[in-house]
Amino acid sequence: MSAAVTPSSIVQLVDTFYARVREDEVLGPVFEAKLASHWHEHMPRMYAFWTKVLLDSGEFQGNVFGTHMALSGIGKEHFVRWLTLFRMTAIEVFGVEGAGEAILVANRIASSLQLGFFGEIQVQV
Repeated sequence: MSAAVTPSSIVQLVDTFYARVREDEVLGPVFEAKLASHWHEHMPRMYAFWTKVLLDSGEFQGNVFGTHMALSGIGKEHFVRWLTLFRMTAIEVFGVEGAGEAILVANRIASSLQLGFFGEIQVQV
C-alpha cells in the first residue's frame, strides 16, 4: 500500500531520513562536521527542498550543487549509504509504489553530485 506524498509525509520522510543519517557511521561524521549546531536551520530547508521537488510547491532557493561541492572527503561509500538510507526511508514512509518519484529524484541528485565530485557516476541504488 502506498501513502500519499503530502507536506506532512515529506516532513516525516526528512525527519526519519536525517535521524538515520545522524546515527550512521559513514554519513554521520560528515553531516555533523558541517551541521553540528545548525540542524535547526537545515531541517526547514530540507522540508522546503523536498516539497518543491516532489510536489512542485512552496519556496526553496539555494545552490544545492555548490553547497555540496564545498564538502571535502566525500567518497563512493557516502553515496552508497545516502542512497541506501534514502531509499529505505522513502519506501517506509510512502510505500513501495509511492516511493518511486522520491527515489528517482534522489538518484538524479546523487548522479549530479557524483559527476561534480568524481567526473563520473560511480553508484546508483
